[in-house]
Amino acid sequence: MSVNEYYVMKENKITRQRQFCPKCGTGVFLAEHADRMTCGKCGYTKYKNKNKKG
Repeated sequence: MSVNEYYVMKENKITRQRQFCPKCGTGVFLAEHADRMTCGKCGYTKYKNKNKKG
């Protein structure tokens, strides 16, 4: 994935598509998986909430 796919420009504003790692800081993005987001540098993992009924 190239760097320009991490950002989108709308109405003269630039927004990020991915979150930064809270441990590593700015410049290190979290990789998005189906059930979690992980940092490739430090291994930080944030699980996505799945609201299952049943």
